[in-house]
Amino acid sequence: MKGKTLRAQSALLLAGLVLAAAAPVARSQSAQNQTASSQNQQPAQSQDVPDAPSAAQPPTAAPPTRLDKVPLPPPPSEGSADSAPADSQPATPPKRAPKTDFPFPGDPPPSSDETQPPPAMPPVRTVPPGSTPRQSNSGKDQLFKLTTNVNFVQVPVMVKDVDGRRVDGLLPNDFVVLENGKKQTMAFFTSDPFELSVAVVVDLGMPDADVQKLNQTFPALVGAFSPYDEVALYTYSSTVSQVTDFNTPNQRLTAVLNQMKTERGHNNGVPVLSGPLASGPIVNGIPVGSPTAPVNTPPKEAHVLNDAILRAALDLSKRDKTRRKVIFVISDGREMESKASYSDVLKLLLAQGIQVKAVALDTGALPVYKQLERLHLPREGYGNLLPKYASATGGGQVFSEFTRNAIEEAYAQITSEARNQYTLGYTTRATASTAYRNIEVRVDRAGLKIYTKDGYYPIASAR
Repeated sequence: MKGKTLRAQSALLLAGLVLAAAAPVARSQSAQNQTASSQNQQPAQSQDVPDAPSAAQPPTAAPPTRLDKVPLPPPPSEGSADSAPADSQPATPPKRAPKTDFPFPGDPPPSSDETQPPPAMPPVRTVPPGSTPRQSNSGKDQLFKLTTNVNFVQVPVMVKDVDGRRVDGLLPNDFVVLENGKKQTMAFFTSDPFELSVAVVVDLGMPDADVQKLNQTFPALVGAFSPYDEVALYTYSSTVSQVTDFNTPNQRLTAVLNQMKTERGHNNGVPVLSGPLASGPIVNGIPVGSPTAPVNTPPKEAHVLNDAILRAALDLSKRDKTRRKVIFVISDGREMESKASYSDVLKLLLAQGIQVKAVALDTGALPVYKQLERLHLPREGYGNLLPKYASATGGGQVFSEFTRNAIEEAYAQITSEARNQYTLGYTTRATASTAYRNIEVRVDRAGLKIYTKDGYYPIASAR
């Protein structure tokens, strides 16, 4: 009996100890529940308080770092070192000031893609790397920058196959340049395209039918040039006139060519020198109102082709030396009554490195005209000089066309060939003189036709 009483007392004591240990845990859980309840109510209380308007930006464009968008941390317990008034909390880090390039401080800064400048255009390379001589720059940037006391001879070369197609992809070691029969050391080579300085010379002394057909091709003539070219317009018949100065092929050139559509060529046929239509009514072989029969002479006709090319060459010689200079003649090729001779004009062309390219119309386009041009008939002037100018200056063959479509296609082909030629260069110690120096260019491939100038006249080096 005594033992049972002892066991009952031990059980009661153990139960009391268990209850005493569980009471602090229950109080701790109750406190945690109250803390969590206050934390859940805190965001709702902060949302009831409106934000103050921003002084830098309108409320609708608030930055994402505003306090109403960031969850608040739980409040610290009493007596903690981190507890402090709400006013003493550190403010949001200030926003970085916009760059001074923007006029309004509220505008967002641009992305990195907008602030970086566009990449520079890479240089044009038309030959494999390492196949050209060592040089700091490429293409025409190297022209006319030699500082030694020698002349630099520039030789544009056009290479075509047996079918008349342009041959591309040739390298410096494919060419051999001879001056007066002596091989030259090539100091410059490029196949890069060049900007053009072009003097367009139009013959208004052709028959009116050819002039009117030519007027319909003027839009294609303007379209054959690029925005980087510069073009001047000349006309001639008995005199030479400069219609426009050198400028980009823009709307002004188009407007001038549209005005030229009213120009008329000479009438087709021979002049009337006798008969009833020559001097009015006639009685017994004597004109009415005149005691004697008048003597009729034909009007003097002139085709000053040499003077027109000379005028264009003098103006082209003043243009930028890094451009390719071309005289583009549209004519029947007849020459009559010019003050300048063919030899004098050719000397200037070769000295200044100017090419002559041409479209032959009317009789100049006839295949048999090459045989007839050897005959010099009175009052008919000299034969077709265009092939002579083109061959001697390296302009290639003359385009002999009759139809409007063929003329328009010739415009595009001429400008393309003038722009895309091989350009060879070498230095020579030839001094400025009247001595003509012959040039011969050879290509180490069979079946190719080479178009280049026959030679040049040395001129003084630029100082």
